This record gives sequence, structure tokens and C-alpha cells, in this order.
Amino acid sequence: MQTDRPSLWVVIAIAAGSALMGDVGCYLIGRTVGTERWRWMRHPRVRAAVGSARRRLDRGTATVLFTARFIPFARLAVNLVAGAAHTPPARYLALAAVAATGWAAYQAALGAAIALVLPGGPVVTVLVSAGAAVCIGLLIDAAVSRARLSSRSRR
Repeated sequence: MQTDRPSLWVVIAIAAGSALMGDVGCYLIGRTVGTERWRWMRHPRVRAAVGSARRRLDRGTATVLFTARFIPFARLAVNLVAGAAHTPPARYLALAAVAATGWAAYQAALGAAIALVLPGGPVVTVLVSAGAAVCIGLLIDAAVSRARLSSRSRR
């Protein structure tokens, strides 16, 4: 049966791939340009913000990447800092891919569900998405922290 709607799986795949390409582009710019090239980047407030982002990325990369994915412009800044801080590429790419896919699947599925139930769903979707992103990131970081602690205690 032919419908006017695209397959949900196709929407998710295209959205996730596009989101990941954008994230990787920001990461590469951050890695190439850094955070000290221009004078405004060396301002104490900017340095403090970059330092804070670096510490957060070190402690909770998944939480930061998942949360930033749902906040306009935060995703750009986080990915730039991840590149500038030389977050290991394999770790970054794995988490960025999971975050992009999770974001795409969540947005597409929730959007489809809300479209069936509520008119004016995008506002509700954005609010719910941000809360879910924080929770998902916290859960992943907790699991990673437990795994790190477990591996350290075995040594």
C-alpha cells in the first residue's frame, strides 16, 4: 500500500547520518582551529567556559553529547570543544554516533506518535526530548563510570 509518508526507518537513518556528519565537522574544526587561535578565545570568560566544557567532557562525555544534541547551539560548542580538547576520535565517534542515532530515532518516533495524538506537537516534543536526553546521557555515563571503577578495582 502506497502512502504519502516516508518510512520511519528511512527518516531515522537520514537524520542520524546527517546529524553525525555535522557533529564530526564541528569536532574536526575544533581539532584544527583549537580554542586559542583568536584573541577573543583567550578572554578569561571564554577560557573558563572552555575549561568547564573540557572537564565535563572528561567526566561525562555521553551525558554532554546526548544533552547537547537536544539544545540548539550547545551541540556546536560541545563538538568544537571535544575536538579542541583532543577527545580520542574512536571514543568521540562512537558516542557521537550513538547520540545522533538516539536523537534521530527518538525525534522521529516521538514526532510520529505525537502527530497522531496531539496537534501542535513540536513544542511538547522539544520539552520531552530535552529531559529524555539528560536521562539517557546520565544512564550511559553511570554505566561507563561503573565499568571504569570495576576495571580499576580488578587491577
